[in-house]
Amino acid sequence: MAYPQHIGPRHTAVVGLQWGDEGKGKVVDLLARRHDVIVRYNGGANAGHTVVVGDQRYALHLIPSGIFYGEKTCVIGNGVVIDPETLVDEIDTLRSRGIEIGENLRISDRAHVVMPYHKARDEALEALLARSRDRTGADRAIGTTKRGIGPAYADKTSRATALRMADLIDPRRLRRRIEAVSPIQSAILAALGAEHIIDTEELLQRFTALGDRLAPHVTDTTYLLHDEIAAGRSLLFEGANASLLDVDHGTYPYVTSSNCSTLGIPAGTGLPLTHVHEVVGIMKAYSTRVGAGPFPTEQDNPIGDRIRDRGREYGTTTGRPRRCGWLDLVAVRYSAMICGVTTLACMLLDVMSGFDEVQLCTHYRLPDGTLTDRFIPDAERLGRVVPVCETLPGWAEETTKIRNRADLPPNARGYLARIEEILGLPIGMISVGPERSQTLTRV
Repeated sequence: MAYPQHIGPRHTAVVGLQWGDEGKGKVVDLLARRHDVIVRYNGGANAGHTVVVGDQRYALHLIPSGIFYGEKTCVIGNGVVIDPETLVDEIDTLRSRGIEIGENLRISDRAHVVMPYHKARDEALEALLARSRDRTGADRAIGTTKRGIGPAYADKTSRATALRMADLIDPRRLRRRIEAVSPIQSAILAALGAEHIIDTEELLQRFTALGDRLAPHVTDTTYLLHDEIAAGRSLLFEGANASLLDVDHGTYPYVTSSNCSTLGIPAGTGLPLTHVHEVVGIMKAYSTRVGAGPFPTEQDNPIGDRIRDRGREYGTTTGRPRRCGWLDLVAVRYSAMICGVTTLACMLLDVMSGFDEVQLCTHYRLPDGTLTDRFIPDAERLGRVVPVCETLPGWAEETTKIRNRADLPPNARGYLARIEEILGLPIGMISVGPERSQTLTRV
């Protein structure tokens, strides 16, 4: 991917433009080669980024996807909520597979901590919502991963009930905080009908040990990142989840609990957005969604089944089957707009081989019959639209062994060209398989 001329190192953001699972891990892994520092700025262990190196497949949840380059610095920013047990397990698993993790992993002392009672709250609230019905008879569950992400962010904003990494690595502070919040968390769990019992001393023992393990990595990452920029190093920002799940700009309330568009970078790192020069928007060659929420182009039929089977569309974090459908360009154009996308990466193009025809959603038909090309980031209203699609000829040829865009089947090239035309953005990267080498770049 060629960058325009610029004085000094360029800083890049990678962001998902759909409902997640677009293949951000692979793109971050590829772009990490040309950057010095890889920064995760939002979300928690509800994210699942998959990287394939040779015949080895790695699933990452909290550690940035640049960790496979030992000379790079990977930073978990203050906007991330950290499950210490998951993070330690992730570190140990990677080390057991020969991946170096030491001073190359830095964690913000301001990042908030996900505790076991957050997971219990998450599960209890989802159970209550599932038993509650709206006027159509559908349950009200959000479809969270039950990893405690939402409750941890809720405590962050309520302040008095939160723990941060700075608390975790100081045993005396940790004791004060856990003793203060445990009665409150117990009352919340009881009100939700949860059977989870908080054992303060057991929590202290477990999390003091976890704090000891993670303490060498914890620092003030805001100053660290500013110092890296001042030293002339280039940064790569890795977004978790995706723009249509952004708590402010996604399909509310069926969203995650953080700002996962590029708008989350300043708050999640302490760096102004003026430091981001390139934004790579990641999209699949089709659409998927996990959990509840509106999905205008969903194909709950053999077409969706075929996409799911060919794309192995099951969640990295949860294993849940993903809902599948045609590519929704109304949604992608909206995400590209709010994120300031400069170039696109189209992932999983190989999944589309074998269809006689393929469709692209270009507009929505509203309940009053009018057409719009504007996305509606409101779940109730979006659930009432009808997608208006263009039909293009498909292609039978497999693409997994192709290494140049010019060698793609003519109809596949036409599909990509039409996407570029509608979105008004270039596709600089095309993935035709999970391996690093199965990536086509425009030169």
